Amino acid sequence: MQSKTIAVQHTTTATRIRSIIGGSLGNLVEWYDWYVYTAFSLYFSGAFFPKENQTVQLLNTAGIFAIGFLMRPIGGWLMGTYADKKGRKAALTLSVLLMSVGSLIIAVVPGYKEIGVLAPILLVVARIVQGLSVGGEYGTSATYLSEMATKKHRGFYSSFQYVTLIMGQLLALAVLVLLQRCFLSPEQLHQWGWRIPFGIGAVLAITVMYLRRSLHESVVLDDNNKTSNRGTLKALAEHPKAVLTVIGLTVGGTVAFYTFTTYMQKFLVNTSGFSKDNATLISSLTLVVFMLLQPVFGLLSDKIGRKPLLIAFGILGTLTTIPIMTALSGTKDFWVAFALIMCALIIVSGYTSINAVVKAELFPANVRALGVGFPYAIAVSLFGGTAEYIALDFKENHHQEWFYWYVSICIALSLILYITMNDTGKHSKIEGE
Repeated sequence: MQSKTIAVQHTTTATRIRSIIGGSLGNLVEWYDWYVYTAFSLYFSGAFFPKENQTVQLLNTAGIFAIGFLMRPIGGWLMGTYADKKGRKAALTLSVLLMSVGSLIIAVVPGYKEIGVLAPILLVVARIVQGLSVGGEYGTSATYLSEMATKKHRGFYSSFQYVTLIMGQLLALAVLVLLQRCFLSPEQLHQWGWRIPFGIGAVLAITVMYLRRSLHESVVLDDNNKTSNRGTLKALAEHPKAVLTVIGLTVGGTVAFYTFTTYMQKFLVNTSGFSKDNATLISSLTLVVFMLLQPVFGLLSDKIGRKPLLIAFGILGTLTTIPIMTALSGTKDFWVAFALIMCALIIVSGYTSINAVVKAELFPANVRALGVGFPYAIAVSLFGGTAEYIALDFKENHHQEWFYWYVSICIALSLILYITMNDTGKHSKIEGE
């Protein structure tokens, strides 16, 4: 049986740019909503998880585990399937709608004192909805941005996925700082002010949802052949090499990314001895520069290919992670710490700037969103999501330096794949559709 034909739409430059902006803004809002939970958890945790109730504490632990390690792969599978069957625009719109629903629930749900155990249950439900959303956003937006871009600028345009991911994290932090220092007292933040950022996220998500409804579809789905196998796990199983490549690509990159972004603030406080304020400032400054580097590296990949950047990340990451982390652990100087983290993030940019487009170029259109999102989410859950816990466990057992070796080994394993794989920019499955 022949598969349905799926052809990439021909668009004008103006339409293409508007669509890429729309897709990127949605990604920003998705990640803002995701990171707001972490940024404000100190203020709202008491409203939902009173310490004297052990059942509620268990719900808290189970909910966080379910969201962090279960929902993202499920979201990558469900939303990837939906994107391949119903179109990228439909999936992008649904994704941001789910995020809006999750944020709205958190913004309005009463606390434990008002409705008892139902409050943390609803919070867990909200995070499950958000987990499905953010788990499906990566594969769908990576696919959409890659398909909308021309071959000449595909690396550049797709790099904006990580620009907006980092921007969402910075925006969540900025809202926290503004509320802390300009508008509300600590008591007000604890009592009701923590609801404000979730309300903002819900409104932003609804706005972006309407924006995404007007996006130009990146593919035309031909429904003449009803026996087609599109967006299913069976169809994905026909591309085992590409699936394994996505996982192998992700292992080293995701461990390095989470180490030098999410975990770094805690590392600077617990290991280097910086104050929380200085650690936050260092992390924020490095993230800003890191964000600005993504399009530069994406553009470079359009000039010299994807493979040289991946190999450079693999070699430099393997060789420099241990000395950078060792030096960071012993410094008390603000700018030395900034420079060391920045060196690491420049190296990591060889992966983050192009990982979305590389994965999208591995799959045909009928299974691209699922092929990018599902195996990626599995790899992130197993390696990226656990990086911080592994680091803290090694530190607790007085073997902190083992984590430096762990990161280096993960990058080295991915390096083997980078060396042996084809350059997807020169062998893209997107071309010719």
